[in-house]
Amino acid sequence: MTNTARSIQNRIESILANWGTSSNGLPDEATWDALAQCAKDQPVTLVNFFKMRDSASYPSGTAMVEDRISGQDAFQRYAAVSIPSVEQAGGKFLMVAPFACTFIGPTEDWDLVAIGSYPNPGTLLSLFEMDAYREAYIHRVAACRDQRVSLCLG
Repeated sequence: MTNTARSIQNRIESILANWGTSSNGLPDEATWDALAQCAKDQPVTLVNFFKMRDSASYPSGTAMVEDRISGQDAFQRYAAVSIPSVEQAGGKFLMVAPFACTFIGPTEDWDLVAIGSYPNPGTLLSLFEMDAYREAYIHRVAACRDQRVSLCLG
């Protein structure tokens, strides 16, 4: 393992210590490993597909569990923090738009697509190292009935 991969791996281990390994909607170990193996200056892009719940589903024991809001409203709480956090980390959104339809391939049903670009793996990790982003992530989990996030290199 190169020094860069080791440094990225150390940051990932720290993120998992703060976030927990069983948090809903986080990358699995293989995905974190793939990110750790990227070159230090490798641009990375995340293509996010979201399907919202009719009603947000917050975990029991949290203050938000009493909130009776839609999944869309919960996602807006997340977006209010995540959009500036991505930019603060050094990334940028290339697109955030409603999903129209599947153009080629099996028909899929999503509500929203967001494409975020980061100049390197370290920038993406910076997002997960932000306390405000971690605290807002509960709204994303409560909002989404389903999600798919693809990691693209370049």
